[in-house]
Amino acid sequence: MNTRPEITISSLDADRLYDLLDALPDNSFPGQGELDAELARANVVEPEAMPANRVTMNSTVKFAIESTKDEFELTLVYPKDVDASGKKISIFAPIGGALLGLSQGDEIEWPKPGGGTLKVTLKEIVYQPERAGEF
Repeated sequence: MNTRPEITISSLDADRLYDLLDALPDNSFPGQGELDAELARANVVEPEAMPANRVTMNSTVKFAIESTKDEFELTLVYPKDVDASGKKISIFAPIGGALLGLSQGDEIEWPKPGGGTLKVTLKEIVYQPERAGEF
């Protein structure tokens, strides 16, 4: 697998995600180990110091999947906030975990359920709560 891009997350997101992961048994969802590894390697900053060009929880982003050329605009949310709108993606979804902490233009290869990898490219951060002053 290629070298993964540097990621930055807020201390608030890190604390909440660690609490969620700690409450789950191992292998509760595909990619759980990958998400845990991403959190462990992330640069963690206070929410007020979050760079405006990084994906945080509740950010709305545009991204593409290389193999299908499909592009999406979705909001990265906690599992409890997923709804039937089709406009949200859970952090526990394989691509959700891949998006956290990326900056515009970053590419990351992420394991997909059933084997193989997906290459995800972050095109744009449409909305980021910290950039909007929402902590």
